[in-house]
Amino acid sequence: MKEDPFYSSGSTDEISKKLLGMLLTYESPEGLVGGWIVETEAYMGQQDSAAHAFKGRRTPSNEPLYGPPGTVYIYSIHGRYLLDVAAQPKGVPQGILIRAIEPTIGIDIMMKNREKHGVDLTNGPGKLMEAFGIADKKMNMEIFGDSQLDIHQNDKKIPAQIEESNRIGVANQGTWATKPLRYFVKGNPYVSGIRKRDVDETTHGWD
Repeated sequence: MKEDPFYSSGSTDEISKKLLGMLLTYESPEGLVGGWIVETEAYMGQQDSAAHAFKGRRTPSNEPLYGPPGTVYIYSIHGRYLLDVAAQPKGVPQGILIRAIEPTIGIDIMMKNREKHGVDLTNGPGKLMEAFGIADKKMNMEIFGDSQLDIHQNDKKIPAQIEESNRIGVANQGTWATKPLRYFVKGNPYVSGIRKRDVDETTHGWD
């Protein structure tokens, strides 16, 4: 991911949109797995009441958010692991949650890890990590591209249309809970919670 400096330029919400369509991969012990990013959420740091670094909160667990752009930040909620990437210069704790991918690489490996198939394989942040077989935080503080995790920004599909909504699962997190900081590829079947009638079966929402 380090081949392009865009990661340290632009606001976190802008970068969240740029990530849509990029290829996310993980070199797992069983082999390479990955897919196109179809859904992200931006977390805007100290000002954001739904963010882990709200009001400057800094702990050993959220330290990766304070790292340089492209830092891996894995955390767990209710026993599920989620994948974030730090999006701003070092010391500015803003991050992007990668919520869902359209799987393209190592699908058999991911199906074995999750014992699921179809859209249920990777249509949510916990499902994605389970499909990858990641169940720890050992890669925290590593940089995408220098890690077993990578975001291939020059290997990208183009969304025909990007939709925005409020973020998921933060409804009780204060004044920022309703801000439209969730971004997804309109019509892609792997977007979490998409209604069947909204799925574009022909193009999956790609241009």
